[in-house]
Amino acid sequence: VQLVQPGGGLVHPGASLRLSCAASGFTFSPYIMSWGRQAPGKERELVAGIDTSGGSTTYGDSVKGRFTISRDNAANTVYPQMTSLKPEDTALYYCHALFQYGSQTYWGQGTRVTVSS
Repeated sequence: VQLVQPGGGLVHPGASLRLSCAASGFTFSPYIMSWGRQAPGKERELVAGIDTSGGSTTYGDSVKGRFTISRDNAANTVYPQMTSLKPEDTALYYCHALFQYGSQTYWGQGTRVTVSS
């Protein structure tokens, strides 16, 4: 079972970046997917979440209007599209899967995003 998160890196303020999280080893579609992040010295916070069909999404207040989450159940992948990035978006970003009918949960390994000029 894996949630693989490639991507991340260093971008300039105002740039856009799309992360991805690819699931393997389990049936992806019945899992509610979300992304969280943790900046140095700060608590982990929710960035975005998406239901199993992709029809309902939720966002943290700090990213509303700038980030969009989507999923492709055929590709077993969830994507947060991040735009208008700010230095305060610098963090380690985690992908998370929660089974909608129970408590089974999986975490990605994390990918670091740094927003700096």
